[in-house]
Amino acid sequence: MAVQAEKVVSDFCGAWSKLNVEEIMSFFTDDAVYHNIPMPVAKGKDVIRKTIEGLLKGTKSIKFEILHSATAGNVVMNERVDSFDAGGKHVSLPVMGVFEITDGGKIKAWRDYFDLEMYMKQIR
Repeated sequence: MAVQAEKVVSDFCGAWSKLNVEEIMSFFTDDAVYHNIPMPVAKGKDVIRKTIEGLLKGTKSIKFEILHSATAGNVVMNERVDSFDAGGKHVSLPVMGVFEITDGGKIKAWRDYFDLEMYMKQIR
């Protein structure tokens, strides 16, 4: 399970570079939870879709670079650098992600931890 779970997360992170909402959403269960901490939690695929569409609006490019990954059963933790170009700004942000993967290879929970102030300084 650990190898499969880590591949799901790696493929999911790679999918973001295509800026394709349908492909990104295909990784989630219908009742998934996405918490981009410190932002409000998004529960359910419809709410997650709206959140991701908001994140991608005006985005010209995005890359999730996985630096390190650790997996225990169906839980994958990764240290990443998320970089994107949106609204005429380039943002590069260290992120710690935690993913819970179902036995069927879908994301049922995703939590990202990052420094909101570091993000805000880059978009000002």
